[in-house]
This record gives sequence, structure tokens and C-alpha cells, in this order.
Amino acid sequence: MHDFCFTIPYGLLLLSGGVIGYAKKGSTASLAGGCGNGFILILAGVLSLNAFKKLCAVVLTWVMGQRYLQTSKIMPAGVVAGIR
Repeated sequence: MHDFCFTIPYGLLLLSGGVIGYAKKGSTASLAGGCGNGFILILAGVLSLNAFKKLCAVVLTWVMGQRYLQTSKIMPAGVVAGIR
């Protein structure tokens, strides 16, 4: 599994825990700690997900370009390599 599969849900869990701690006990430390760390984890997960998507697009273009060079067929390898 990839890291963003864990960081985004765990960040949401921390964020909600900070809000719940503040709502139940009025703890600003819980709100700051939970929301701050949760936001940082969510941001890291989203950045990692975007980098993963870009890498997948590059790999797909390279693979389809190689397939087009081997087979010289336009469908589907040439079209997919040309789209990216």
C-alpha cells in the first residue's frame, strides 16, 4: 500500500479527535494539537497522492510509447501515448 492510504484517514481521525476533545472538555490544547497535526498529515497525504498520480501518468506514457514503437499500431498504444 502507499503512504497516502494511511496518512489521509489518520489525519482525519486526529482532526476529528481534536474537535471532539474541544467540544467535550473545552480543551484548546486538544483542539490545537489534534487539528494542527491532523491538517499536517492530510496535507502530506494529498501531496503524496498528487505525486503518485503524476508518476503513474509518466509511466503509462512511457509504456505505451514503447509498445507503439514495437508494434507500430496506432490503436491503442499510439493514441494513449499521444494523449499524455
